[in-house]
Amino acid sequence: MTSRKKLQGLVAATVTPMTLDGQINLPVICQYVDYLVNEQNVKNVFVNGTTGEGLSLSIQERKQLAEEWMCQGKDKLDHVIIHVGALSLSESQELARHAAAIGAGGIAVIAPFFFKPTNKDELVAFLQKVASEAPDVPFYYYHIPPLTGVKIRVEELLDGIKERIPTFQGVKFSDMDLLDFAQCIHKNETEQLEFLYGVDEQLLGALAVGANGAVGSTYNYLGRQTNLMLQAFAKPDLALAQKYQFLTGEFLNFVIKLGFGVAQTKAVMTAVSGIPMGPPRLPLLGASEEFIVKAKAKLDSLVWPDGD
Repeated sequence: MTSRKKLQGLVAATVTPMTLDGQINLPVICQYVDYLVNEQNVKNVFVNGTTGEGLSLSIQERKQLAEEWMCQGKDKLDHVIIHVGALSLSESQELARHAAAIGAGGIAVIAPFFFKPTNKDELVAFLQKVASEAPDVPFYYYHIPPLTGVKIRVEELLDGIKERIPTFQGVKFSDMDLLDFAQCIHKNETEQLEFLYGVDEQLLGALAVGANGAVGSTYNYLGRQTNLMLQAFAKPDLALAQKYQFLTGEFLNFVIKLGFGVAQTKAVMTAVSGIPMGPPRLPLLGASEEFIVKAKAKLDSLVWPDGD
C-alpha cells in the first residue's frame, strides 16, 4: 500500500457492516474491498467517519475495523485513511497511535463537538496533540460544521498550521461553503496540501475551484459514475460532467425528501452491492422497507450517459 502517493480522486466514506444484533461484521469487509475496487473503481477509503458511525463505536471496535480494512486492503487499496477523532483527547491519541502502528495511510480528526473549540488556537491545540502521537502519518482535519457546530473557517485554520502540525496534509471539507473552500485552494499555491470535498451533490462546483478529490458516502455505490464525471471534467467536457452531477443530485434530492442519513445509506449500499451492511446503531433506526423500495426504484430509473 503506497501511503505516500498523493491522495486524489474518490475516497469512499465506508459504512460499518453490522450483524442483525448490532455487532460489527468484520468478515464481509473482504468482499466490501473487492466490490469497491472491481465494481466502483474506488481505491481509497475513509474508515470510522460519519458514514461509518465512528463516534457510535467503542474504541476497541474502531481498532478492529481499522485493522481489518488495512489487512483486506493490502495490495488492493491505495489509501486507507482512519478517522481517529473523539470527544476525549486521550482516546483520540490512543486511536492515532494504533493507526500509526498498523501502517495507516493517513489519519483524520473531527473537531470536538460537546465542549467545542471556540477559536482557531483551541482547535489547532487539540489537533496538534493528536497528530503528535502519529509523527510519521499524514494528518487531515475533518471539517464538518453541520454536525459539530464548530464553524471556524478552514482558510483561517491554515495560517501557520504546518509549523504547529508538521504532518498536516490537508482537509476533508464537508461543508457547503465553497467560498471558504476556494480560499483554501487559493492559499495552497504550492499544491503541497490536499483538499478533498465532502458534499457529494456539489462536487462539480468544488472541482471547478480546484478540489484534489472527494470523500463521500455515494462513492460506495455511485463511484463508477462519479469517476466518469471526474474524467469528463478533466477533458474538459463540462456538459458531460454536468449530466453526471445532475443525475447524482436528482437521486440525492429524491431520497433527502424521504429522509436520508447513515441508516438509509447502509440500506442503499446493501441493495446495490448485495453485501449485507446490516442495521445502524442506536440512536439511529434502520431504514423502512418503503424507503428501500422507493430509493432502489429511483436509482434504477436513472439513465447515465455511459448507458448504464
